[in-house]
Amino acid sequence: MTRRTRIGIGAVLAAASLALVACGQAPEGAGETQSELCARMVTNSGGLEDRSFNQSSWEGLQRAEEQLGIEAEAIVSTGETDLAPNVQQAVDSGCGLIVTVGWELAEATTDQAGKNPDLAFAIVDETVEGENIKPVVFDTAQAAFLAGYLAAGVSKTGVVATFGGGNQPPVTLFMDGFADGVAKYNEAHGATVRLLGWDKAAQDGAFTGDFEDINKGKALTEGFIDQGADVILPVAGQVGEGAASAAVEREGVSVIWVDSDGYETLAAQYRPVLLTSVLKNTQDAMVQIVGEVQDGSFSNEPYIGTLENGGVEIAPYHDRAALVSVELDAEIDGLRKQIIAGELEITSPSAP
Repeated sequence: MTRRTRIGIGAVLAAASLALVACGQAPEGAGETQSELCARMVTNSGGLEDRSFNQSSWEGLQRAEEQLGIEAEAIVSTGETDLAPNVQQAVDSGCGLIVTVGWELAEATTDQAGKNPDLAFAIVDETVEGENIKPVVFDTAQAAFLAGYLAAGVSKTGVVATFGGGNQPPVTLFMDGFADGVAKYNEAHGATVRLLGWDKAAQDGAFTGDFEDINKGKALTEGFIDQGADVILPVAGQVGEGAASAAVEREGVSVIWVDSDGYETLAAQYRPVLLTSVLKNTQDAMVQIVGEVQDGSFSNEPYIGTLENGGVEIAPYHDRAALVSVELDAEIDGLRKQIIAGELEITSPSAP
């Protein structure tokens, strides 16, 4: 970090901490003075209850309300035209911390951060540059590696699959880790489990083209099942529900969810087919960032969630636990420890 950047961040800390601790009068016509200790979060077009990182980010700010005494509010975007105005609204609130979620908000976040150097910004699941912007990203390849090893280990057909909503780094990072986990299982066991939907070397594979059309996810998953796949990893937000729907209708098929624990966030009808989830612990990251703004230690250094700091992990096996042998679970735990110790490195062109 350059001296210029350190000085710039120091100014941000002083102003943002003051604004977070005691938000000043909002701009004329914007309503009454904001409550003490406030932050604003702007969702992407997936909305607040997306069972993904909008929801988990909001849960983190709600946790910060309870633990740190802040007042938080979510501003929900329903389409592309909402994004920039909603970030403007967040800035106009007078709060010292503005949280935005996802790549769709990168441009608006960068624009407003440049115009408001005295405010602290955090953007979830995207990396952008700015002296007062903290990227909140996750090395999901580490946890997805464990999920890939698990998938290969429980597969009865010797075929597993993955697909994404779009060919973007936050998506393909999961897919890279998953592919490496399958490959590691094959190496360790002399197995030949095949992965459909992703070629890590070519960085290309199966994508639905959006994160909202559940029917596309179901159709793509049905195609994988027809090719023999019995464990599916959708990395496509709400589209992934289509994979779960297809699995419910086809005996012996399991789904691995992403971002949140799908067993807790998806409809109960999908619980029987959920093997695990690749988790991003956005909740703890939000609490940490609010605390940094409060105590004056906020910086633009990215928060990177890893297995070591608990930022990523795989969820319990829940109703599918009987599929996972004691030996396989022990192997996965051993791999986790190797990754944390730095003895096993999980790489990806999309790594944060």
